[in-house]
Amino acid sequence: MTRVDKFFKITERGSTVGREVRGGVVTFFTMAYIIVLNPLILGFAKDVDGKFLGGGSAPNLAMIAAGTALVAGVMTILMGVVANFPLALATGLGLNAFVAFSIATQMTWADAMGLIVLEGIVILVLVLTGFREAVFHAVPAQLKVAISVGIGLFIALIGFVDAGFVRRIPDAANTTVPVQLGPSGSLQGWPVLVFCFGLALVISLWVLRVKGAILISIIVTTVVAMIVEAIGSFGAGGAKNPTGWGLTVPKFPDKIFDTPDFGTLGEFNLFDSFASVGAVAAILLIFTLMLADFFDTMGTMTAIGAEAGLLDADGAPPNTRSILVVDSLAAVAGGAGGVSSNTSYIESASGVGEGARTGLASVVTGVLFLFAIFLAPLVAVIPSEAAVPALVLVGFLMMQQVKGISWDDLEIAIPAFLTIVLMPFTYSITVGIGAGFLSYVLIKVVKGKTGAIHPLLWVISVLFIAYFAINPLTDLLT
Repeated sequence: MTRVDKFFKITERGSTVGREVRGGVVTFFTMAYIIVLNPLILGFAKDVDGKFLGGGSAPNLAMIAAGTALVAGVMTILMGVVANFPLALATGLGLNAFVAFSIATQMTWADAMGLIVLEGIVILVLVLTGFREAVFHAVPAQLKVAISVGIGLFIALIGFVDAGFVRRIPDAANTTVPVQLGPSGSLQGWPVLVFCFGLALVISLWVLRVKGAILISIIVTTVVAMIVEAIGSFGAGGAKNPTGWGLTVPKFPDKIFDTPDFGTLGEFNLFDSFASVGAVAAILLIFTLMLADFFDTMGTMTAIGAEAGLLDADGAPPNTRSILVVDSLAAVAGGAGGVSSNTSYIESASGVGEGARTGLASVVTGVLFLFAIFLAPLVAVIPSEAAVPALVLVGFLMMQQVKGISWDDLEIAIPAFLTIVLMPFTYSITVGIGAGFLSYVLIKVVKGKTGAIHPLLWVISVLFIAYFAINPLTDLLT
């Protein structure tokens, strides 16, 4: 028995080094799309000062891609070595959208990343003190499901809007319609057709269960976009060119490999957000991040453990606390690295399906992420029309969880409904969560079931009331 075999307990868990390596490679290619997708979600968003992530006046997608790959690689290797579990980590989808469209719009990027660091620290404390069960049970399970579904719809809407498939209509006296199909009620221009091609491709690959479907569709659609632009020279979109490319004009890159730029690393301020938006709003934002991050991890590690046959009699995977500690540190690392909270990926199941049973597979996946850092320049040429079909698919995948909600039970169905619909309708994840929590507490009070409300949920509800009412109350008092 080799040292590697003994350290990772490969033979003990019924696996081989070959299976672990193969599983790690498959997991990487299944989730490598995040190196492309995270920059496209974070890179084009502006903070409250109108700055792009990294502090520049223009998007720097290669910088974000390098940071994304670095943090994912380091934390995934740490998961393998410390927890010996076939679980990979990277920037969390949904979490990054929340940061880009709900947090950074209220403060600077550094302040937003500081909130993520604080959120990771809070989760780490909860894990180390064993208090996580209290937090876990405070929020009804079906409300957690509704939050995931709502984020899925929100992400899908962002995808359609960024592709130009759905367009905002400027406020006008002669219209009450907020959005429409294309710039004038119909699809116009080749870029949006490229998006349609990409959407059709990713759907086709997904239903055919092609491994790496999302990454393949992004690459192929980008190549198609480059060809279309080379032939038609449609240029950048805007008010004067509504049928142009939405965010990036696809052109063949000058270089494929380059020295990585880690400019996002260390760009965070721990407590400045409290001054920017106030203590109540900052605490609620931290709680919202924690809610999405913390519960997803527990579900993901349990699902991966079940797939690998590693759960004990109580349904817990081996080294549970170590897994949760590494995941908490990943949230801190994501914020400190300026690329949003990192979390466990359910795509790790693809590697488990190939035979992975130990942390060696995670080490392999992490090393591949580190190698991918040097390919970061390729990300800068991907137009949103080629990337956002993946957001629509991810929205669908998150929407599938809606079946876990008891729609016949009005006490949970109405709060779940408000949570789901208000996220895309208000373009705010926080608003959806707040409305869901408040309506849940209201219904329980009206029904005389206050005993069913967890004490922590009372505290959260009071905070959300303050969050929603702070401006009206301020106006009234002044």
